[in-house]
Amino acid sequence: MMAALRRLAIAAGAAILEVRAGADLGARVKADASPVTQADLAADAIIVAGLRAAFPDIPVVTEERPESHALIGAGPHFLVDPLDGTREFLAGRDAFTVNIALVAQGRPAAGVLYAPALGRLFRTTPQSGTTGGAVEETGGFDPAAEGPLRRLGAARPAAAPSRLRAVASLSHRAAATDAWLARSGVTQTRAVGSSLKFGLLAAGEADVYPRLSPIMEWDTAAGEAVLTAAGGAVVATGGGRLRYGDPRRVNAGFIAYAPGIAP
Repeated sequence: MMAALRRLAIAAGAAILEVRAGADLGARVKADASPVTQADLAADAIIVAGLRAAFPDIPVVTEERPESHALIGAGPHFLVDPLDGTREFLAGRDAFTVNIALVAQGRPAAGVLYAPALGRLFRTTPQSGTTGGAVEETGGFDPAAEGPLRRLGAARPAAAPSRLRAVASLSHRAAATDAWLARSGVTQTRAVGSSLKFGLLAAGEADVYPRLSPIMEWDTAAGEAVLTAAGGAVVATGGGRLRYGDPRRVNAGFIAYAPGIAP
């Protein structure tokens, strides 16, 4: 399965960059007041068609198809954000991602997180689950040939509270998040768009990611799969886990921790 998810993420990333290189991004505002572009739709078409062809029995829930949002059930389903960070994309910044995750038994079981403009791809490995496993791939991102892999989540000493490196949203920063950062002794905060923040945690480039405002399931599923497979943790606002499969497709917020950083 992971080979197919990887291939589709890379193909979607290529389509996004092709639209970006053109003169017209085809931007408009959706009913929920969020932006969408031709790049979102092109990537969505590639991913949905590929998933349905490869896994016809697994439902696909994707941000860009509202009719899919009511697909609920205990069985496995895919959660897709074909272009996470559309605002970053429209602003000409590079921190946007392709998110594809498999949710099973209410938990992200596998996922790929690809930042095509930055040349960074994070994914779970077939050994993910009870044994854990996540890697970052480097190289040319050939859909047919896997590049060099670096295992994520190597054990390291937990950072002292006064030395925690945080990543936080660039376009969706809430006052509650800033208040948490201020009282938690974080001295270094990097503003980053999209679910790339989960990849930075998994890679050991940051220690904590607070998001204390509502967020959609497709914005977190792939990143949570990668981070937890690498040995990190995602704790929902109020404790416990994020929910997946809710008809509203929204969680109240969370704090994500890098491997080696105790919640």
